Amino acid sequence: ATEESAAEVEQKLDSLKGGEDAILQSLRNRRALVGEVLMVLQRMGRRPPPALLARPEDILEAIRASMAIGAVLPQMRAETATLQADLSQLLRLRDDIRSQQAKLARQKEELASQRATLAPMIEARQQALREKQTARDAQAERALALAAKATSIKDLIARMEAESEAARRAARTAREADAALSREQRAKAQAAPFHDAARLAPAVAFANLKGRLPLPTIGPALRRFGAPDGYGGTEKGVSIAAKENGIVISPSDGWIVFSGPYRSYGQLLIINAGAGYYVVLAGMSRINVNVGQFVLAGEPVASMGDGTAQTAATIAIGAKQPILYVEFRKDGTSIDPGPWWARSDMRKVGG
Repeated sequence: ATEESAAEVEQKLDSLKGGEDAILQSLRNRRALVGEVLMVLQRMGRRPPPALLARPEDILEAIRASMAIGAVLPQMRAETATLQADLSQLLRLRDDIRSQQAKLARQKEELASQRATLAPMIEARQQALREKQTARDAQAERALALAAKATSIKDLIARMEAESEAARRAARTAREADAALSREQRAKAQAAPFHDAARLAPAVAFANLKGRLPLPTIGPALRRFGAPDGYGGTEKGVSIAAKENGIVISPSDGWIVFSGPYRSYGQLLIINAGAGYYVVLAGMSRINVNVGQFVLAGEPVASMGDGTAQTAATIAIGAKQPILYVEFRKDGTSIDPGPWWARSDMRKVGG
């Protein structure tokens, strides 16, 4: 939310600076006219019209001066009023810019504070997980070996759940959780599926969460599901222009079945959401969760880089910023993730 607020302030600053530039350009375009107005005013101050009672012989000169002033004053008055309005607006814009810059500075301080608070929490969790690091190292090596053999994400999921003990255990737990959840429990949890932060399994089936899931990161969607991919096919997921070093959250509850680098995807994360649904996240620079772990919707699971690492998504789009690739799968087939996003989040990506 803080990242989103900071982005809105940055957009408003851009708009204000655009307005400032427009006024300055208008003033520059009217520089000659403003100069003429000032010059006339200076001349009038140095050589005022003659007083009739003091010098009646200058009556003709006085009449001519009065006629000239009468012709010039309306135009001068209009130009002066326009100039005054522009300068007043310029001052207001600059006040607004200073105010928004101060607000943005506060937002960035808040964001840094939140990241500083989040960092030790992540580290504490990672420290607890490192108690079983030896086993996880073996699992990670196994995952990398399977990833090297896999020919596609579908093949990778199948290999992981068939040959990795941690992934197999996660898949088994997902099936058992689906079976254990009664119809009454599902109906009761439907109103607030993410309320219980201590849950160890999804409170609601993934299929029943359409229009409820949060986006995994903040940013506009550059490519959407079903759009031409430039190679004669169509996009199997959505590519989001993420913030540099932005946090990536899990969009749903689920069990991690793969965590690590995979081909040109960069760092890849695959979440088993139950009932044959999988969430695929790719393009991150760092992943904070391990195979077999249960994660909650909204839980920070990874972070983006600065965009220098070239992944399949960044190369295809030609983007300089980091790109998060998100794909939903059901029983081995890619599906449109659009219906699952919360409406408020859809507006953030221009949906």
